[in-house]
Order: sequence, then C-alpha cells, then structure tokens
Amino acid sequence: MKKSPTEPPVRTGYLPNEGGGMTDSTGAAQKAAAFDVRTDLAVEETETKEAGPALSGVSTEESVDTVSQVHITRVVIENETGARTLKKPIGTYITLDAVHMDENNGESHREISQVLARQIESLIRPLCPRRPLSVLAVGLGNSSVTPDALGPMVLDNLLITRHLKSGEFRFPSLCTDTASVCGIIPGVMAQTGMETAEIVEALCHMVKPDLILVIDALAARSVTRLGTTIQLTDTGIHPGSGVGNHRHSLTKDSLGVPVIAIGVPTVVSAAAIVTDTLDALLDVLRQERSTESLAASLSGMSGDEKYALVRELLEPRFGPMFVTPKDIDETVKRLSFTISEGINISLFGEAPPF
Repeated sequence: MKKSPTEPPVRTGYLPNEGGGMTDSTGAAQKAAAFDVRTDLAVEETETKEAGPALSGVSTEESVDTVSQVHITRVVIENETGARTLKKPIGTYITLDAVHMDENNGESHREISQVLARQIESLIRPLCPRRPLSVLAVGLGNSSVTPDALGPMVLDNLLITRHLKSGEFRFPSLCTDTASVCGIIPGVMAQTGMETAEIVEALCHMVKPDLILVIDALAARSVTRLGTTIQLTDTGIHPGSGVGNHRHSLTKDSLGVPVIAIGVPTVVSAAAIVTDTLDALLDVLRQERSTESLAASLSGMSGDEKYALVRELLEPRFGPMFVTPKDIDETVKRLSFTISEGINISLFGEAPPF
C-alpha cells in the first residue's frame, strides 16, 4: 500500500545514541539509550540500574510494617555521584508499597495512613525541630483532570487550623503547641497564567511557614505501581517532570523553606506498557525451541534500550501517550483520604485538636 505523504515516518531498527545520532539496534547493547525512562519514583530508578543495591553514592534500606504489611523502601542519595546515577537530587526518598492500597477497605487504609504519618514525621523531625509547627500545604494539579486531581482532593480533606489560632476566628481551646496549617490549590498555568512556583513563593513571603508540604500526582515506570505506591521525599518536587512537562521546581533552594513532597503514581507511559508486554512475550518465546534464537537476540538489550526502541517506534506515529486505569476516579478519591489522614495524624496526632 502506498504510504500517505502526511503519515509520519517510522524509523524501525534504530535507537538514538548518546551523541544524538542514530545507531543500528544490533549495537544498542553497547550504549545507553538517550531516551530516559519517565518515572518520578526514585525506587524505580534503582531497579533499572544493573548495579542493583550497590550503587555508588546511594544507600537502600527495606522493611515491612508488620501490622499493615506495607513494604517500605528508603533510598538515600548521599552525594553528587548518586544524584547523577539516579538523576534525582541529593536527599531521602521513602516509598510505601501495598498491593491492597487499591482496595476499598477502610481499616487497611487507616493502617496505611498511620504508616504514612510515621514516615512523614521521620522527614519533618530533622528539618523542623521547632514547635509549634507552621505548615503551608500545596495541592498541585488540575482538579478538572481526574488523574491529576490528587493534590487538590487531599487539600479538601486536610485539617486547616491557621485561621483558628489567630485573628477573629481564634479558637481558645486549641493547644498552644497545635500545628498551624494553611493550604492552597494553585491550579495549573493554563488556568492562572502563573507558574505554581511563583504563587507558592509569594505565599511564603506572606505566611512565613516553617515547612511546605506539596502533594502531587506522579508518573510511574511500572503499571503495578499505579494507585499502590506512595512516595515521600525531602528534596521538594519538579512538577510535570514525569510526563515531560517541566515546570519551575518547588525546593528549599528556590523557596527558602524545607519542602516535603508526597505523591502517588496515577499514569504510566504507553511505551512502558508495551515494554512490559515485550518482556512477557520474551518469556513465552524462550519456552519454544523454534523461537529461542529470537528471544536470545532481544534479550541482549537492557531494559532502558528496549524502552527506547519502543518509544522510537510508537512516538513518531502516535505521540507521547500516557495511560491511566479506568477506575482512576475511585482510586484518587480513596487515596486522597488516605494521604490527608496520614498528614493530619503526623501534624496533630491520632486525636484531632477540636
């Protein structure tokens, strides 16, 4: 069939090399692909590295909470070497994984909230020893787009107390050591015409918080992490980086205040899904004598190289696509309660202040 002149060219069998040119796929195993695997999760970056847990400048600690059965992975990037390896800023990244996190079970989510609260406290304690704590919570994202609405929905369920500790709405029964919490849902640039970082920076000058808590939806490398993983970090956040939409960062360097970021993966790239499917296909091909040689030829490529090849085939024809589960509205709503409850417990304890 004659190809339409408007149909985008498809370059099969090629991968972009580090110098920006093209190289035959048979030599791909010798060079890392220029395409980055899009993920906001530090733990996924450690999983894609061939060196495994012995990465230079990176320490990894794993544990399991005996009550909730939440798997906790603590990745600490200790120096610039580790930062370059994982392509993440120096700092601590805590990942909570629970396969039952996507289930509609109130008791399980309460247990997850308690685990989350303890991990938030572990990040806050060294950053902000002074009490009572003044916190500015920022719900990033677009409330009109369900996969991106996690931040705004968490803010809707957060316990706000700043107006009750001073001014005309002062609540006399509040303890003097109760945290002062205020929040903002800054929207997105298409709605406001302003960078989120500009809005938050202006608020910092007015509110003068001790700590900024940022909540945002993330992008994952693996489908299995959608709605089942929570990441916390003391390095702040770069909004939109996981989907290639880089905005100004929200960090201590840019805002002058410690920033703790909390996020849940809600989208995964189509290329990542196809790559996972390719891995499953290779497992099937290895089982048949007639296709063993084909499987062996493809097995020589690293995970990053297979991902780059898939993107090279997909994106010229379909563009950079991101996929979200069909029940994402229920997932985001459920997890917004879980995260807000974890933040409330970490700031106010098990019993609310009023």
